[in-house]
Amino acid sequence: MKDLKEKTIHGGLARLAAQAANFVLRLGSLTVLARLLGPKEFGLVGMVTAFTGVLDLFRDFGLSAATIQRKRVTDEQISTLFWVNLLVGALLGILAVAMAPAIAAFYHEPCLVAVTMVLGAGFLFNAAGVQHAAILQREMRFTALAVINTTSLVAGIAIAMLGAIAGYGYWALVAMTVTSPVIATTGFWMATRWVPKIPQKGTGIHSMMRFGGILTLNSLLSYLAYNLDKVLLGRFWGANALGIYGRAYQLVNIPTANLNSAAGEVVFSALSRLQDDPCRLRRYFLKGYSLVLAMTLPVTVACMLFAHDVIRVLLGPKWNGAADILRLLAPTILIFGIINPIGWLMTSLGLVVRSLKVALCFAPLITAGYLVGVPYGPKGVALAFSAVMVLCAIPLSAFCLRGTPVSLQDILLTSAGPLASAIVAGMLAFGVRTAYGYLLSPIPRLALETSVFLAAFSMMLLFVAGQKSLYLDLLRGLMKRSSSGEEETLVSV
Repeated sequence: MKDLKEKTIHGGLARLAAQAANFVLRLGSLTVLARLLGPKEFGLVGMVTAFTGVLDLFRDFGLSAATIQRKRVTDEQISTLFWVNLLVGALLGILAVAMAPAIAAFYHEPCLVAVTMVLGAGFLFNAAGVQHAAILQREMRFTALAVINTTSLVAGIAIAMLGAIAGYGYWALVAMTVTSPVIATTGFWMATRWVPKIPQKGTGIHSMMRFGGILTLNSLLSYLAYNLDKVLLGRFWGANALGIYGRAYQLVNIPTANLNSAAGEVVFSALSRLQDDPCRLRRYFLKGYSLVLAMTLPVTVACMLFAHDVIRVLLGPKWNGAADILRLLAPTILIFGIINPIGWLMTSLGLVVRSLKVALCFAPLITAGYLVGVPYGPKGVALAFSAVMVLCAIPLSAFCLRGTPVSLQDILLTSAGPLASAIVAGMLAFGVRTAYGYLLSPIPRLALETSVFLAAFSMMLLFVAGQKSLYLDLLRGLMKRSSSGEEETLVSV
């Protein structure tokens, strides 16, 4: 692919722009819904999604990644994978319905039976769009993906808000969860205009199934590691405690999930095309890694230094108890920014067995942390989660990068500039907040401290850390891609 660089830059910026819009939408919806609904409503839905999220991992079965990662894939193979995904989605929906009474009994909340059954319907809708979305990603049609995902999110949020205003309580959140995949899958089908064929034998999907199966098992272990905290809090501390912890966790997870969705799709697709060119792969990866860190660090600092203002402005005064939890969880934003790109690298190189070994090592450690922290409530769990993540980041990264074109030294050198810039900018912003913050109410104070941080961080990153050339190169790549597109349009006319 001769124009891979331009497609990567153009697609990356399109996805990042869309994810920025999604970030604003998710944050805005959280702000509004937090004022319309209470901690208990969020906690009840969170109890169910902690379980159904495990099943959700199997609807894909890693087969979308298998479609994207393969150098060559046939229409017959994709069609067969589509029917496999659909069958798995139907089975998961049935399993969710069967699990409903047990989930309700586990939490001592009878209303969760109906909630679980309704959420189970989402598995079939999601499964029907997996391969269509993979086709768009393989073709690097990220603008189409961005439009579809944003549209489905807007529709889901609108339904949730209308339901909350109408007094449907937690059912408004359930409706949002089910509506979005229906609209997204419809959009994927319309964008690809691909109709799957009847499944056939002998299409050579066994290696793809193995790849997807290992990736799914890895995702399952990771999911359990990152969600057992909510199961334990819901079981031993109740819906209110889980609701408060869950909103703080969501504020941490929104930027992480948005970055993982935007940058991850683009980087994975690009690196998968560069498996046989290690020098170019290393160069592309490190540039993308630096960009991910530059976008992750401002959110980390804001949640750590200005947690009370963030909670007061976004959620309102009745959620003040979430501020300390948000501050304790803030380091995980940075750690995810460090380790997630390494996961994209390993998957693009086909190192899914190594990823599984990492998950098998990490999951017991994070589980032990939760068990130590849960007697101390949401704060204890948040502290344990962050502590284990920070302690494991470097050793696990070193193991993951062994034998790849990228070394741990590359990662540390690439991280040094953005980290130093964030530390200096954070100290300056906190100093301004200490000196003048007491004169302002929460909204203007948060605006002041974040503005000072972003201005200082940008100056440090571009001119002191010497990353001005990286961003100019991205701008030139975007302009080149745009100019090429205009020329093609003129020629076709």
